[in-house]
Amino acid sequence: MKISADMAPELEVGRWFNTPTPITLAGLRGRVVALHTFQMLCPGCIAHGLPQATRLHTMFTEKDVAVIGLHTVFEHHAVMTDEALGVFIHEYRLGFPIGVDLAGSGDPVPRTMQKYALRGTPSVVLIDRAGRLRLSQFGPIEDLQLGAVIGQLLAERGLASDGRQSD
Repeated sequence: MKISADMAPELEVGRWFNTPTPITLAGLRGRVVALHTFQMLCPGCIAHGLPQATRLHTMFTEKDVAVIGLHTVFEHHAVMTDEALGVFIHEYRLGFPIGVDLAGSGDPVPRTMQKYALRGTPSVVLIDRAGRLRLSQFGPIEDLQLGAVIGQLLAERGLASDGRQSD
């Protein structure tokens, strides 16, 4: 588990699902962001990462915690198309916003995945209300541990969901 206090790099997304407008981290300031990276053909993502993201999405209010999926394709590029992802999202009934990480230039690893130095999928990244990268975890993380970190980030003094300084 990597813990940091650096500003989180902006997401580089080519297409969004389950949101009427593109999402930016700057636009989410004042909320904790839980970013779950996945690939459709990743067994750990299907068994653990995406169900966990779904639980977070139903457990916390959107005004406090923004749950975002990021499809980070670094292998099997030919079959993991946006069209296939749309069907996957529908079949698995994923209700939170999901972005498609932009392909790397001359590198199989997509751009956001590179910026965050992610080692694979599933990974979860937590960003605090001020936009700072606070946790980066490759592989499974227990719900209780993740919930405790999110609760701690929500309790921290900082930006409230309306953008004002909280007490």
